[in-house]
Amino acid sequence: QVQLVESGGGLVQAGGSLRLSCAASGRTSSSYIMGWFRQAPGKEREFVAAIGWSGGITRYADSVKGRFTISRDNAKNTVALQMNSLKPEDTAVYYCARGPATVIITTRGRDYDYWGRGTRVTVSS
Repeated sequence: QVQLVESGGGLVQAGGSLRLSCAASGRTSSSYIMGWFRQAPGKEREFVAAIGWSGGITRYADSVKGRFTISRDNAKNTVALQMNSLKPEDTAVYYCARGPATVIITTRGRDYDYWGRGTRVTVSS
């Protein structure tokens, strides 16, 4: 079993920044893709960003490209999402998830097997 716990959410004004963190525990391994997804009220969950096992490969949703940065620290079993230039449309619950142990990064939620409970991000206009 793997446990994922997100932190760092909160209320921020448009244009501000937040840094989300995801701590993994249990049967962790650095071999897996790690990703962030989000779900806004009344909307389906959507892919935000993901990072390969070494940290050298990343993938972003077009809506966050250039504003968000994903990173990982395998020694500490953590994954971070730095969010800059936040917009009201970024308001959502953000989830950390573990993806497959593959080189190609998948954006499909069903390919991720462990999920955290989420952390809420609210961006006011």
